[in-house]
Amino acid sequence: MRRYQPVQPPILQGTGSDDQYSYREYLPSKSLANYVACYWTSQFHGHGQSTPLLHRVIPDGCVDIIFDLGARSFGRGAFVTGLMTAYELMPLVEPQAMFGIRFFVEEADRFFRFPVAEVSAAHVLLEDLWGSEALWAMEGMLDAADTAQRIAWAERLLMQSLNRDGMRPNALLLTCMQHLYEHQGNLSVAALAEKVCYSERNVRRMFQQALGIGPKELSRIIQFQSLLQLLAKGQAASFADAAVQCGYYDQSHVIKSFRAYYGETPGGIFAVRGARAQPGEVVRFLQIFRTRKPATVR
Repeated sequence: MRRYQPVQPPILQGTGSDDQYSYREYLPSKSLANYVACYWTSQFHGHGQSTPLLHRVIPDGCVDIIFDLGARSFGRGAFVTGLMTAYELMPLVEPQAMFGIRFFVEEADRFFRFPVAEVSAAHVLLEDLWGSEALWAMEGMLDAADTAQRIAWAERLLMQSLNRDGMRPNALLLTCMQHLYEHQGNLSVAALAEKVCYSERNVRRMFQQALGIGPKELSRIIQFQSLLQLLAKGQAASFADAAVQCGYYDQSHVIKSFRAYYGETPGGIFAVRGARAQPGEVVRFLQIFRTRKPATVR
């Protein structure tokens, strides 16, 4: 099983289920575990809210195929989202139901059938990538009686795509991403280039052509997500320990990451298994920076 498992706010803060809104994630089968981070569902049951519920989505180094189960037409009901580099707040006012497939970015082109860089826009209709197969995929999602059946249908679609003689994996990208995951994103472009025996220029160009994003930006997202993963799973004794473990040795660095990728400072948002962070934890974390030196120069 992959060590890198991205986290979204409802999972981190324990706000994924109430009377009006629910968000859940489901692991793929072993056959697809190297390609799919998770399947997810998002449902909003409110109607005509005077104050919209704000659904926060943050960069996770992944890309998604999303099915809008309440769409008025099959053609516009399934779409692809590219790599995010900043958080988004989506106001929810009317009822909606979504089913998503979240892919590890280095594997997504096997299923998209196009390089990820070509679907970097906010929404690209799945029909534009799959043609009439997208309508068939959407019909299967709507015919499914529940989430379990939708996951089974998704796995069938993905296995068919995987077995099709289509796009071949980018070996250099796969190797680079393995190093970024292994180092929790705490790896400079120069160090990454040295590990794969390519020049920095070639590595940067390859990332831009394949993903539409530079390796430095993606490494920062992976580093940030690695921190959130530790917090969500309770795998560190404290926020401070988790942050240091992920390579955050500078106060401005970690605050900048939280503001850019989450939209708030760490003291205001993070939680472990639904428990709000204690202010003292953040203070202790910031104090650590005065006594530690950076392990790497970014």
